[in-house]
Amino acid sequence: MDNDFQKVKDYLMELDMDIVRESEEDGMFLVENETEGIKNLVIGCAHPILIMEQFLFDVKEANQEGVFRELLKKNRDIVHGAFVLDDSGKKVIFRDTLQIENLDLNEIEGSINSLSLLLSEYGADLIDFASN
Repeated sequence: MDNDFQKVKDYLMELDMDIVRESEEDGMFLVENETEGIKNLVIGCAHPILIMEQFLFDVKEANQEGVFRELLKKNRDIVHGAFVLDDSGKKVIFRDTLQIENLDLNEIEGSINSLSLLLSEYGADLIDFASN
């Protein structure tokens, strides 16, 4: 088993993440921790980086400018990671990247905690953005 893949898997298990799916061949995990608000977090090992992405919501045409402005302002407060758009420009995703070579448990835990905190503190706003 690839050392990077196994290292990440060990950390995810230590952090009590539910590994819903994994593919060593693709270097991908799909994880959840519903008590922390994390559902379908995709984690990819793409040496030399670890990529973490969670889909949040689709942006409606009518309110794009206001939503983007608010998300960019909120990016300033996020400890790890940021709001990004997918290639279509219509899906808002939380994304964080970490260096795999020096990755330790505290780093991956910090990124996951950042996402969890973001969802708990900013969740009502995200729901509003998704429904308007």
